[in-house]
Amino acid sequence: QVQLVESGGGLVQTGGSLILSCAASGRTLSSYVMGWFRQAPGKGREFVAAIRWSAASTYYADSVKGRFTISRDNAKNSVYLQMNSLKPEDTAVYYCAARRIGVLTPLPGDYDYWGQGTQVTVSS
Repeated sequence: QVQLVESGGGLVQTGGSLILSCAASGRTLSSYVMGWFRQAPGKGREFVAAIRWSAASTYYADSVKGRFTISRDNAKNSVYLQMNSLKPEDTAVYYCAARRIGVLTPLPGDYDYWGQGTQVTVSS
């Protein structure tokens, strides 16, 4: 079993930056894919970014490419999402997810474990 805990959300102005963190526990995630998703009110869960834990390959949604960066720290069993040039449309609850099979995928149903989410609000 894997437990994921997100932190770092908050309120920021348009153009600002935030760093989200996701701490994993329960097992070493050396072969797992880690992903970030978000869900705005009244909308479905949307893929943001994913990273292969061992190879550091990354995959981004077009809407965040060039503004967000996903990274991981194997020693801390953690994954991060650096968010720059934030826009009001980035407002959502952001979720960390883990997938046992090491293939990058944007589909929420392909992930096995989820955190509880952290709110990000971007004011205009």
